[in-house]
Order: sequence, then structure tokens, then C-alpha cells
Amino acid sequence: MVSYVSVLLYGVGGIVVAGMALLVAFQEKLVYVPVLPGLTKSYPITPARLRLVYEDVWLRSSDGIRLHSWFIKLFPECRDIAHRLEMVRIMLQRLQCNVFMLSYRGYGASDGYPSQHGIINDAQAALDHLSQRTDIDTDRIVVFGRSLGGAVGSELTKNNPDKVAALILENTFTSILDMAGVLLPFLKWVIGGPGTKGPKILNFLVRSPWSTIDIIGQVKQPILFLSGLQDEMVPPSHMQMLYAKAAARNRQCVFVEFPTGMHMDTWLSGGDHYWRTIQQFFEKHVPKTGYDI
Repeated sequence: MVSYVSVLLYGVGGIVVAGMALLVAFQEKLVYVPVLPGLTKSYPITPARLRLVYEDVWLRSSDGIRLHSWFIKLFPECRDIAHRLEMVRIMLQRLQCNVFMLSYRGYGASDGYPSQHGIINDAQAALDHLSQRTDIDTDRIVVFGRSLGGAVGSELTKNNPDKVAALILENTFTSILDMAGVLLPFLKWVIGGPGTKGPKILNFLVRSPWSTIDIIGQVKQPILFLSGLQDEMVPPSHMQMLYAKAAARNRQCVFVEFPTGMHMDTWLSGGDHYWRTIQQFFEKHVPKTGYDI
């Protein structure tokens, strides 16, 4: 007769094996979300709907993937005046900047399928395009990234100290290795980043580790950390750890918390304080008017 201990061990083993199988097969679907539930991959709203002046920009990543972007221009009519365009409209109004919005491979109208290596190439293609434009001040390019965008932005900023003036991170995770234990708690014993306990024996299965905690300490440009304390997806402690790692080597770091901010609405719940925080960061670290984000 099989003992209860054996049954328990078999059960635990089965759960681990099932978790491994799910991780190997579906991890990209957990990391990359090109289409939010209930929305279509096509754009139901363009900047023109909000009376924003923009141009469609088509790029080629280094491996030939065709990418779609919007370059939303700051014009006088923007001062009176999709999913993230309302934030952009207010950004234009409050910060007096141009905004470049890139759709990574597999997102929006861009071709291809998401991967860490590919998305890093996509971001580099976007920055290279901006650096070659003659209608902006290329000495004042600021990278802004929320969530996964913060991981991408950190890598891009670290790789381009001569092209990026400053970095803004909002509600960004330390790494996908750490997020694996947040999304699937039983994995925290076998997958994790540098600061976690456990053997981490399954780290090799993670194809897109996005270890921002290892990158952020190498960023030399000024960094603004915007943390929503009610973030329901990324634990706010991740932002605190990123700040601590960066500030240990970079004295140009600023950390600001927003008590009611959730993962996607910190800019909204933060209200005037949110925008004044970014304005003050610009005035100190990227002086003069005219920024490109």
C-alpha cells in the first residue's frame, strides 16, 4: 500500500512538472501581452482622434522586422486639447514635449513575435531614428518606460549613454525571474533573481529574464523612479529595490511614491503631483524646454 507521504511527494512532483511544462510552453504569453483582453490588435483610436499632430513612422529593426511607431509632435494646438493617448495628450500639455511611441514586434501594427533580444533591437532602432531627426533636439531625448517598458528602457539607456539624456521608470519589475514567483507562487522556490532565496534550478527555462536589477546599476544618466503603492501587478518593493541598486552608484536618482497609484493609473491618480515631479526632474537634469520622450 502506498503511504500518504509517497502520495504527497507524487502530488508535489506532479505540480512541479506541470508548472515547468506551463512555463516552457506559455511563458511568452505571460511576459508579453500585445493585445489586452477585450481589445483588438488594430488601433481603434489614433492620435488624430484627440486632435494631436502626428506622423506614422515605419522602422526596420536590425534583424529586418518592420515596426510601426507614432511620432506625436508638440504644436500650439496640442495645448488645448487608444488606450494611452489621453496620458500622452496631458504629457504634451504639461511637459511641452514631443512623444515617440513604439510598437514592439508583435504589438500593434508591427510585424514579428516578441522576444527579449528582438525587443531590445526594436528599441535601438527607434532611438537611432530619433537621433537622426533634424526637427528635434537630440541632446534632450528622455526614455520613459512603464512595467515591461521600464526593463526595455533601462537596457536602452545603459547601452546609449551618448544618446539618452535621462530615464524615467514607472512601476517596473526587478526581473521576470522574480515576477515568476509573483504570478505563480510555487515557482518562487525554484526560479528567482539575485536577491531571492532558493536553488533557482529552473532559471535556465526562462527565455526572457529581463533582469532590470542587474542593468539599472550600470545606468549613468539621471533616473526618476515613479512608484504606485497600490500596484496590483508588480509589488512596489521591486521599485524600491531598483532604486536602491541604482542610487548606490548613481547620485542622480530620484524616487517618488504615489499612495493611490495602481499599475496603469499612477499618472492619473497622482494628479498634479505626478506631473510636477517630472517637470522638476526635467528642470534639474534636462534643462531648457523641448524634450523628446
